[in-house]
Amino acid sequence: MLLHEKLKNYRLLLASQSPRRRELIAGCGLPYELAPRFECEERYPDGLPAEEVPLYLAQLKSRAYPEPLGERDLLLTADTVVVLDGEVLGKPRDRQEAAEMLRRLSGHRHTVVTGVAFRTTSRQHAFEARTDVWFRTLDQEEIDYYVDTFRPFDKAGSYGIQEWIGYAAIERIEGSFYNVMGLPIQKVYVELNQFINP
Repeated sequence: MLLHEKLKNYRLLLASQSPRRRELIAGCGLPYELAPRFECEERYPDGLPAEEVPLYLAQLKSRAYPEPLGERDLLLTADTVVVLDGEVLGKPRDRQEAAEMLRRLSGHRHTVVTGVAFRTTSRQHAFEARTDVWFRTLDQEEIDYYVDTFRPFDKAGSYGIQEWIGYAAIERIEGSFYNVMGLPIQKVYVELNQFINP
């Protein structure tokens, strides 16, 4: 039986406001409902290694979900960060910070890490995915064009691989392309299938 058929016994709740995550889950044919928006202060311990931050935050968001889960509910939370030289690059606060992030990524390799958590009333499971991304060297005109045209202020690391910059500036990747978009959907599919068939 295919996963989308198995999920008819569940109510898959996606606790994310990301349009890209919604697009990826829908593209994979998985029926889901958007969980109500809720507040979660995305803080993590100072000494936590950068690569471990997304898994920590995905689980934090899961625990922060304010509604009691029903018997058929399956909650999915996720968090994605860009890691450059051991530092987390999150979503930029403004245009200046977005341009600065892109200057730092220019000509270098960075790692995109996504943490994903599943939770029901009785069980939980979490995992991560990592993708290495190589940017060619960008000039200031290209950075200004991208930031001003695409306004990537809701994106970790200030870029979306599915936008102009992905076509024009990313030389290669190692790992899941969709992870860089915000959700390693192939791994989500496999892990979710295993989760509901323990």
